[in-house]
Amino acid sequence: MAGPVFSAQVPQPRPATRLTIVLAFASVYIFWGSTYTAIRVAAACMPAILLSGIRFTIAGAILLGWCRWRGLRLLWPPKTMLVFCVVGLLLLGGGNVGLVYAEKTVPSGLASLVFAVIPLYVALIEMFLPHGEPLSRRGWLGLLLGLAGLAVLVRPSLESGLAGHRDVLLAFAAMFGGALSWTIGSLVARHVRFETGEKPNSLVAASWQTLLAGVLCTLLGTALGEWPNVHLNAPATVSLAYLVVGGSLLGYTGFIYLLEHLPAAKVLSYTYVNPVIAVLLGILLLHERPAPAEFGGMAAIVLAVFLLTTAKIQARAGSG
Repeated sequence: MAGPVFSAQVPQPRPATRLTIVLAFASVYIFWGSTYTAIRVAAACMPAILLSGIRFTIAGAILLGWCRWRGLRLLWPPKTMLVFCVVGLLLLGGGNVGLVYAEKTVPSGLASLVFAVIPLYVALIEMFLPHGEPLSRRGWLGLLLGLAGLAVLVRPSLESGLAGHRDVLLAFAAMFGGALSWTIGSLVARHVRFETGEKPNSLVAASWQTLLAGVLCTLLGTALGEWPNVHLNAPATVSLAYLVVGGSLLGYTGFIYLLEHLPAAKVLSYTYVNPVIAVLLGILLLHERPAPAEFGGMAAIVLAVFLLTTAKIQARAGSG
């Protein structure tokens, strides 16, 4: 049964001002950087699949309602809707569920740094794809530096896991699996070709991805019997609300706004700002105490992501 089909006309964005750009960057930096702290608090009281499912179902429904209010086309051919579902499950299902599961054991700052190397994974995989982008020397330097920083970060935890702390090993497996899922989802979203020749509005696509991933995660968590393990207290409830409003609504709409008004390369700066914010908030709010080696690993990863993203910027600018 078909629902209402809205106009495909996309309202033209208003010209950006310095204030709106600054506010949008602040939204992406602060809200996305702080989601790791909120996840750490909420994950203590909720199973990973249900936490992700509830968060994204609520956020996706609100975003889709916003798209309808703006008069954007919501319904697309079945193959396009399937792409929305697959990308949503890879990014938010696999990626976020892995992160939430890991943060039941791993400090939020450390988790943010492991996920910060996703641009490195993307660059490495893209080199082997047809018509992939080769790395410049600057890019290779960033890639090698990032892998070295990652090795410094995970070594103490892996030694602890090998000494008998099985939960630590499972947490790192979930993080690396989640990061890989996010990477694959990002590549699918980047390279997909729509059969209609008309590319869906990015906010509409994100709304469907969020809603579909949320509904499917909620159904899966229900099927696995996770509801009896939900024990919401005041801090967890506030954290869940913050993840919906701050992380999924304000943070993402700020991200879309920046993409509409600035080159994507500039927007990528969040990939090396967010981990710093996450680590600092983990120290200030959760009393996490990173080891000195972890600070070295953090510096290496942040610098590596900066080198890699700016190398890709230069490569594209030079080819144009």
